[in-house]
Amino acid sequence: MDEDARVEGAAHELYVRDLQEVDETQLSVVGGKGAHLGGLSRIEGVRVPPGFCVTTEAFRRVMAGAPALDVLLGRLSEVDPDDREAVRTLSAQVRRTIEAIAVPDDLAAAITGALARHGGQAAYAVRSSATAEDLPTASFAGQQDTYLNVVGREAILRHVGRCWASLFTERAVTYRRRNGIDHRAVHMAVVVQRMAFPQASGILFTAHPVTGDRRTATVDAGFGLGEALVSGLVNPDVFTVRDGEVVDRAISVKQRAVHALPDGGTREVPVEPGRQEQPALTDEQAVELVRLGRRIEAHFGRPQDIEWCLVDDGFRIVQSRPITTLFPVPDSGDRDIHVYVSVGHGQMMTDPMRPLGFSMWQLTAMVPMQEAGGRLFVDVTRRLASPASRAALLEAFGKGDPLVRDALETVLERDGFLPSFPDAGPVVPPPGGGDPAPIETDPNIVAELIERSRESVAALERDIRTKTGPALFDFLSEAFEEHKRVLGDRLSMQAVMAGMDATWWLADRLQEWLGEKNATDTLTLSAPHNITSEMGLALLDVADVIRPHAEVVAFLQGVEDDGFLEELAKLPGGTEARDAIGSYLDRYGMRCVGEIDITRPRWGERPATLVPVLLDNVRNFAPGAARRRFEEGARKARQKEQEVLSRLRDLPDGDRKADEAKRMIDRVRTFIGYREYPKYDIVSRYFVYKRALLEEAERLVRAGVVAEAEDVFYLTFQELRDVVRAQRLEDPELIRRRREAFTAHHALTPPRVLTSDGEALTGVYRRDDVPAGALVGVPVSAGTVEGRARVVLDMSDADLEAGDILVTAFTDPSWSPLFVSAAGLVTEVGGLMTHGAVIAREYGLPAVVGVERATRTIRDGQRIRVHGTGGYVEILS
Repeated sequence: MDEDARVEGAAHELYVRDLQEVDETQLSVVGGKGAHLGGLSRIEGVRVPPGFCVTTEAFRRVMAGAPALDVLLGRLSEVDPDDREAVRTLSAQVRRTIEAIAVPDDLAAAITGALARHGGQAAYAVRSSATAEDLPTASFAGQQDTYLNVVGREAILRHVGRCWASLFTERAVTYRRRNGIDHRAVHMAVVVQRMAFPQASGILFTAHPVTGDRRTATVDAGFGLGEALVSGLVNPDVFTVRDGEVVDRAISVKQRAVHALPDGGTREVPVEPGRQEQPALTDEQAVELVRLGRRIEAHFGRPQDIEWCLVDDGFRIVQSRPITTLFPVPDSGDRDIHVYVSVGHGQMMTDPMRPLGFSMWQLTAMVPMQEAGGRLFVDVTRRLASPASRAALLEAFGKGDPLVRDALETVLERDGFLPSFPDAGPVVPPPGGGDPAPIETDPNIVAELIERSRESVAALERDIRTKTGPALFDFLSEAFEEHKRVLGDRLSMQAVMAGMDATWWLADRLQEWLGEKNATDTLTLSAPHNITSEMGLALLDVADVIRPHAEVVAFLQGVEDDGFLEELAKLPGGTEARDAIGSYLDRYGMRCVGEIDITRPRWGERPATLVPVLLDNVRNFAPGAARRRFEEGARKARQKEQEVLSRLRDLPDGDRKADEAKRMIDRVRTFIGYREYPKYDIVSRYFVYKRALLEEAERLVRAGVVAEAEDVFYLTFQELRDVVRAQRLEDPELIRRRREAFTAHHALTPPRVLTSDGEALTGVYRRDDVPAGALVGVPVSAGTVEGRARVVLDMSDADLEAGDILVTAFTDPSWSPLFVSAAGLVTEVGGLMTHGAVIAREYGLPAVVGVERATRTIRDGQRIRVHGTGGYVEILS
């Protein structure tokens, strides 16, 4: 071989790869699109137009030839992704710089040689293929450019350069910044592929893109090139295919199409009038295409978004990428039908959890749970399918969250979907199910239960101190059993259910007897032993200590990190302020937003989180507010009790009704506050577990097993146990992959109900008593209030003033300090007995929960009216 041939061969191998030479394992060499096309070309029966890839090494070679680019990329990495003008200006500079670079001779020769092998005078599609593209966690669909029907060597070289530059379009730059991807970490390959000149083309989704149903595929089809559909020039025909047959079709009027020109490029052309309403595919072709899609889906192991063309003798596949918007399905280990209900909606925490978080919840929960998308679900299939248990299940869920009940009823309406089971037997129901629990109305019961809990947590703290290494995990396995024993204690469960069921009883009877809705909201005001409402009021007492000291208040206004407590002691009044905050953290420092996830930072670890709320309390309240609020609530409850009983006695058979109501009011007042205590017990134990596990993680850091202590949050409990025992991590890439998955899970919206087919069901409100245009939800705390909406997604960003209405996605107990400043509450998640609803009633806040998309529909600062009795929210002009 002569020297020129050897150099040309080396350049070809470095800069050019035929599609037949690559597969999905070579993403770093040929980018996402090239890797997937290579993989597709290896699937039996799948036809991919031939071509080659210009590798990422070619891109790096070109980029290295322009030192000015490094400066521009540095500036681009620092710009705010929401600063559209700056992104637009800088990204345009980067593109111009790249397009101005001449393609080096050896690289141009390698591309020219590949063109000669595939047909030098043929027409090609020149397509971007970035390394951050078509990934399982982010598709990056449409972020870079594709050029169709490019003819001739010079034109193809020019368009390869344009594809390189398109890595820095405004939309691509913004997308990467918002997904936390470094511009320098992404490289661009280019696919140069023989053009297909189709009669029809379009998109195949192997799972329904809206419902998520994995058994249902949809085919979008139009005449000519797919650009007509992508650009929105025409509406596609849509075929819905399930189990090998078309179950629905919508044929559009297709007046325009995009066709290739003989000399290169494309143009829009009119479709003949006689063809405009004809389907682009026959039913048989749609079914055949879906069958092909199932083969592709099986190869890649997940549902796919597939671009296809129909050319003379059959289908050509020109792209396949994962559908990244689908919510994952729990792994049941079988192929049976399953119906899952979200745990997060009941626990008021729908954010994803890290592996240590969801595995710890699974190990300490009373019922089996399965994970998907970083969230936990309970399988209710047998209980739902069993006629003997179905009604109780639906009633219980309906009381907790009407949308869950509606979603489950939607499943039941499908003939033959669920198998029929005999009675599923006892399953722990959602809170609020069943008749009032058989328990004596005795305040000493609650005091005894709280004391038992404190003693058990104290014993846990004492005994765990000496445990390290494998012995710690053996101890924790035993501690989890004690955890479940306390959580499932019969007397404790009876106390919780007694308060809740008495509340339901009163709500139903008082509406029936007196025609009054939400009477129990007032009757539960300032109920004793409510640890969550006490927590909010206790922060008002801390504010009372701080308020007289101007220098302390000024100092707190500038707090940005968590080491501020020791600095306080240097200020006049600072010692008292530090001690008050410290005492509060001793009592409540185990709490935080999303507290069911052990990996979330607790207030005791991040005390600065509380500072904005504390300052709101200093500003918005006078001294003694906590005591006055509690006493006022207790007075209103007593007054309401007297009024209700008096009205009942005036009814026929009134003495009996009044006596029954009095017994239930006493039961509510005795037990409803305890409803919040088991959660406090859980998070108290979690904080003890977490501190012990983090100490173990620090030992792993010192041993060089992990880079930082919080890396262990991306391991399940059992995986962490194995790592501690072996003192090594079997898969060094595991933590990185788990971090990426956790980031991707944030983009997914968990459904209330999920089937094993992947169908996500959120349920709908079926009500006709709501004004047009109002946002519908669940009425959980009576009253009507009008005020400024403060949309708060992170408690540490809250800035409430008197009269503001708190609007947020969900509230767990940690949000209760904000409730003392709010005039009303609106959440996207919740039910009558979730924590936010209980505390809203405790504080007398009109509240509507379960309002779908509230934080996206209501704008921060808008004026709204919350109808806590009617269960809807009006947005005012």
